[in-house]
Amino acid sequence: MDENAAIEGLTALAQSTRLRVFRHLVREHPEAIPAGDLARRFGTPHNTMSTHLAVLTRAGLVTVRRESRSMLYTADLDGFRALVAFLTRDCCGGRPEICAPILETLSSELQPGA
Repeated sequence: MDENAAIEGLTALAQSTRLRVFRHLVREHPEAIPAGDLARRFGTPHNTMSTHLAVLTRAGLVTVRRESRSMLYTADLDGFRALVAFLTRDCCGGRPEICAPILETLSSELQPGA
C-alpha cells in the first residue's frame, strides 16, 4: 500500500456513518449485506448510503457484488489488513519495541473472552 491509498482509506473511515457501516460489515463478515438493509439499519437515505458505500469501495475497504437487482457488500479484510500494516510497518523507525505494546494490546483485545 502506498501513502495515497492509505490516505484514501483513512479519509473513508473519517466519517461517522462510513465508520459505523465498516465496523458492522467487519462484525458480520463474511456475510454479504444488501445496501438497502444497511441504509435502513443506519437510518440513512438509500442514495446517501450508496455514496458512502462507493467511498468505502474505492478506498479498498469494502467489496460489492451484484446478485439479481441487489448490491451486496462485505468488508474487504485484505484491504483493511493492508491499511493497518501500512500504519504499523514504519511507525517504529527501526525500533520495534515502540510498537510492541500497541500490537500486544490489540492482540489481547481481540482474544475471545478478553
